[in-house]
Amino acid sequence: GVIISTDGYIVTNNHVIYGADILEVTLNDKRSFNAKVIGTDPSTDLALLKIEAKDLPIITFGDSDKLKVGEWVLAVGNPFQLTSTVTAGIVSAKARSLGIISSNSKNHTMGLESFIQTDAAVNPGNSGGALVNTNGELVGINTAIYSETGAYSGYSFAIPTSIVSKVITDLKQYGTVQRAVLG
Repeated sequence: GVIISTDGYIVTNNHVIYGADILEVTLNDKRSFNAKVIGTDPSTDLALLKIEAKDLPIITFGDSDKLKVGEWVLAVGNPFQLTSTVTAGIVSAKARSLGIISSNSKNHTMGLESFIQTDAAVNPGNSGGALVNTNGELVGINTAIYSETGAYSGYSFAIPTSIVSKVITDLKQYGTVQRAVLG
């Protein structure tokens, strides 16, 4: 996950916490905290958590809409239990849809995908981690890889901050995401 406020709000992927009864967040300085789920949005695969802490270091949000194909980015995460791993790559596509976030007609939800595609190496354990630009600003939340083996094979995907910002603001304020639907 990514710490987004000094008082302990953390954004991560819904698939990282889905089905968990107890959530524990361990920071890079080895402190551990129990986390509370503020809200989840399966339609975008995002979740907002809260830990009871103060004066936490936070990441600055960048503008994912300003990213250009060919621009350098860094993927941060904890793949294979390797703490704070950073890999570099370029943005290779924007607004990519893969069909991996499923729609659910029973719950009237639809999968919303508009991924940033990069060639930064991402593996299991990177999910929920930061995708940052060369200024160190958050431009996406690492979410998926395209692979026939389950390991990185050249493509990784992140949810852009243009979506993350809207979703986490709604989750924090309403506990659910407010969406307008026509028809």
